[in-house]
Amino acid sequence: MTVSKDEYKTMSDKASPPTKHVKNMVMAFLVGGGICTLGQAFFHLYLYAGLDEKSASTFVSITLIFLSALLTALRIYDNLAKHAGAGSLVPITGFANSIVSPAMEFKNEGYVVGIGGKMFVIAGPVLVYGTAASILYGLILWLFHLY
Repeated sequence: MTVSKDEYKTMSDKASPPTKHVKNMVMAFLVGGGICTLGQAFFHLYLYAGLDEKSASTFVSITLIFLSALLTALRIYDNLAKHAGAGSLVPITGFANSIVSPAMEFKNEGYVVGIGGKMFVIAGPVLVYGTAASILYGLILWLFHLY
């Protein structure tokens, strides 16, 4: 059976549900904004606890990473991401989720081969290229005295 491009497109359109762009954008905005608002609330909480701004910012990052890793391990973050879409990819929480998710998926293979070996499957290339780019940029700045 041969299928023309038009017939294939018709079959594909019929089989796949339409994308709800407005709903996806609203959910991404609400969830992403909620995560950022939570971070801001932690920032003010840490300031109120007596930390300076730099330390409070550091503790906010640590808290958001911990919470997203914990929620990923409990399979809550993935359900949130299913409905929130891009809103759950706020950089620090999405990055923590991308490290913990593969580790949880392969935990039955053991701590070394499963969790340790698979933890950086997704995030590894980001770390490698980010580190390489920062070294390259640092060398350029150093060579041309642009700092």
